[in-house]
Amino acid sequence: MRTVFLAGGIASGKSTVARALEERGACRIDLDVLSREVCLPGSPTLGELAARFGDDVLDEATGELRREVLARRAFDSEEATAALEAITHPAIFAKLEECLAKQSSAPVCVVEVPLLDRALGYRQLADEVVCVVCPTPLRRERAVMRGMDAEDFDRRDARQPTQEFLERHADTIFANEGDEKALVTQVDAWWSNVTKG
Repeated sequence: MRTVFLAGGIASGKSTVARALEERGACRIDLDVLSREVCLPGSPTLGELAARFGDDVLDEATGELRREVLARRAFDSEEATAALEAITHPAIFAKLEECLAKQSSAPVCVVEVPLLDRALGYRQLADEVVCVVCPTPLRRERAVMRGMDAEDFDRRDARQPTQEFLERHADTIFANEGDEKALVTQVDAWWSNVTKG
């Protein structure tokens, strides 16, 4: 099985690529989903988060993570963000390794990576890094058309890896400046190449 890290900025078309690959027979793993799974009530990760950021990051009645409280504290400084990542990333990528070990029948496993710069420490888990790139103004326009506030897009985009970073670390680049058909044509060409023989 070929494991692919798939990255791209907000409204770049990353989800379209992931969906197209899944339709062609790839298994699909979203690191955002795994990040929620490792923070379920009673998990060791939650205990570590509470120890570092305060017991009140957990709901007293349910034991669930109060994400908004954690976010306020964890993104308050670079040191706090680094502490959050030091707790959560090993758990997330250990969970990813477990998932990959169970996915033997698919020819390709596509792992949706929200922030490629944070995943490079685990690059050995992937055979290839695929990035979907699209100019920022076009991504902003697409995000706004989907209902995102333009200022919210700018704030989030500023915290993500730049297009130059993605291109520098990609083995394969899908350029998404046209329509969905043009993007899927690139996916088909790549899929045919990696699954032949």
